[in-house]
Amino acid sequence: MSHTGRASRRWSLAAALCVLLALTVLLGVRFGSVALSTSDVLAALGGGGDPANRDIVLRLRLPRVLLAILVGGGLGVAGATFQALLRNPLAEPYILGISGGASVGAVLVLALGLVAAGSWVLPLAAFAGALVAIVLVFRVATASGRAMDVRVLLLAGVVVAAFFSACVAFILAVSPARTVQSAVLWIMGSLAAASWQAVWLTAGYTLPSTLLLIGLARPLNLMAIGEETAHYLGADVEGVKRVSLVVAALVTASGVAVAGVIGFVGLVVPHAIRILIGSDHRALLPLSFLAGGVFLALADLVARLVLAPTEIPIGVITAFVGVPFFLVLLRRNVAVA
Repeated sequence: MSHTGRASRRWSLAAALCVLLALTVLLGVRFGSVALSTSDVLAALGGGGDPANRDIVLRLRLPRVLLAILVGGGLGVAGATFQALLRNPLAEPYILGISGGASVGAVLVLALGLVAAGSWVLPLAAFAGALVAIVLVFRVATASGRAMDVRVLLLAGVVVAAFFSACVAFILAVSPARTVQSAVLWIMGSLAAASWQAVWLTAGYTLPSTLLLIGLARPLNLMAIGEETAHYLGADVEGVKRVSLVVAALVTASGVAVAGVIGFVGLVVPHAIRILIGSDHRALLPLSFLAGGVFLALADLVARLVLAPTEIPIGVITAFVGVPFFLVLLRRNVAVA
């Protein structure tokens, strides 16, 4: 395909994703346990209409949809970054043990009964646990010298994740049943506690980080080919590696802190976009953000509606989509090998 043809396909996909994103927002604020018409939603968004409907739309549903877009978009960008750096299409944000660290922080405050002290105790504890995981993994990956070996990084993530899983199991084993239920629901992921405060905080982490990673698209393109090649072509391999890994890990940590553990978004979305438009990260990263936001917002809508009024954990929905995709992808990679 010619350069013009590839560019045209990318712009077409971007336009389609923007339209789908707008439609997803409309669907997300319209449908729920209380039925609203499109006119009710538009009136509420304009500041008019019935006060009860306006409260539902502006205080409950709109922040939830926007938070889903931010978290899903962040996970999509982080997944594309990890796949470029590790040169592995099966890589995804949770391979570095970030979700395990966040889970330990969240489960610990639940077990200690500290959540009642303030609504932000749980996400702050989860974010702190994720940061601890990031520090541990990066310290191990750089222990042998200044250069960061991505293979050691991957192994360190697996080991740290296993350690944190053992910590979570221990805490749950000595906790009462009510704590166990709350912890399990959080670990499976949910956007039920979405608020405007959570939206602004997540946006403060996710949007600047996404722009920074997009700014690193050219060296990421080079590093996807090989680190030696990237070095000979003038890329600061170690600097780009450290900055992009830390930024992508922080984006993942901020998403986990407000939404719990939501897997497979960072695996499914970047790979699907890569199949459609190729591996140029100048297009892959922004389109992964848009597609990740659409994917998670739609998954949250399904989680709310499929067994209404009971809400399914959003991580269950993403796993139902992600696991078959992962198996197909794994089979393709084995066949190619």
